[in-house]
Amino acid sequence: MKALDGVRVLDMTHVQSGPSCTQLLAWLGADVIKLEAPSGDITRKQLRDVPGVDSLYFTMLNCNKRSITLNMKSERGKEIFTKLVAESDILVENFGPGAVDRMGFPWERLQELNPRLVYASIKGFGPGRYADFKAYEVIAQAMGGSMTSTGFEDGPPLATGAQIGDSGTGVHALAGILAALYQREQTGRGQRVQVAMQHAVLNLCRVKLRDQQRLTSGPLTEYPNKTFSDEVPRSGNASGGGQPGWAVRCAPGGPNDYIYVIVQPVGWAPLAGIIGRPELADDPEWATPEARLPKLDKMFQLIEEWSIGQDKWTVLDRLNAVSIPCGPILSTKELLEDESLRREGALVEVDHPERGSFTTVGSPLHMSDSPVDITSPPLLGEHNTEIYAGLGLTAEDLADLKTNGVI
Repeated sequence: MKALDGVRVLDMTHVQSGPSCTQLLAWLGADVIKLEAPSGDITRKQLRDVPGVDSLYFTMLNCNKRSITLNMKSERGKEIFTKLVAESDILVENFGPGAVDRMGFPWERLQELNPRLVYASIKGFGPGRYADFKAYEVIAQAMGGSMTSTGFEDGPPLATGAQIGDSGTGVHALAGILAALYQREQTGRGQRVQVAMQHAVLNLCRVKLRDQQRLTSGPLTEYPNKTFSDEVPRSGNASGGGQPGWAVRCAPGGPNDYIYVIVQPVGWAPLAGIIGRPELADDPEWATPEARLPKLDKMFQLIEEWSIGQDKWTVLDRLNAVSIPCGPILSTKELLEDESLRREGALVEVDHPERGSFTTVGSPLHMSDSPVDITSPPLLGEHNTEIYAGLGLTAEDLADLKTNGVI
């Protein structure tokens, strides 16, 4: 048994923010029915590496789902949609603002069709001044507080490689959906769940809002910056937290030959010994966190003078041997080849009927009574027959619907 066995999800999402949410629901055991226009989710054709085959962009966001096609612009399509809604527990969509309403299905109508429905919408922004603006991953990062705090002090704002605007919002939506499902057990009623990409990024950037308010009391001493204005500065690779950290270079000096090192108070003495400067453990100019804070750049320079002489894996083992928190910067190639991640199920091989085997991420949610097996994403309309047959449509009906462009 899976955690969400018996829960049916009508997945009207596309691209990334919505599919990342519904894929997690599928991994938790829900029956996720991906409803696509007859032309399919646009990402099936985006960034293709194999001609004529669904792209990795699509396959890595739509495992464990079933696919049906339906033309929501047709009256017959809308009629079929009402039956699908009536039999679903959850509906998830990430169209532009008002798109589902314009199809003729505002929240009030969906409630009439199914009072137990949990209806989740992912939008770029909340209902304020930005409500009708288009949003993409990096726009959400820009307007949610991430880009202003990413990068180095003398450089431009930067986007993070992690998809916090899209997949980060998908995880937030998942939390709201699961809470609504739980509340339905108490009330018998479904409810509306709304998540904005800007809001999700803002939530993930809360520590920078913390520091913005701390600025009113003076400079942020945990930051390596020498000067401060009335805004939180970009601070490179600094942790910005209570324990200073930085990425130091390692041999042989390639673009990812770095390791991130955190210097805790208890770790300074063993670290000083490892880098060949044991006298700094008792030197009053270095011995305490307060003494080291004004010269964090010099402290990490000393560490780097040692680390640059060996590879990041050697540094990792040396520092972990004395409980110094650290982590090598792993390239995408190194991650895909990491045997530990594969044994843990964080990376899995999936067989696809057209492209063959591909690597994707496994479920990050591990539950003792709800194991996850990653299955192939569906081909476009692959499950039309079995799902529409469940609504009472015959083979003749389906042939007629296909001829008339309804499916």
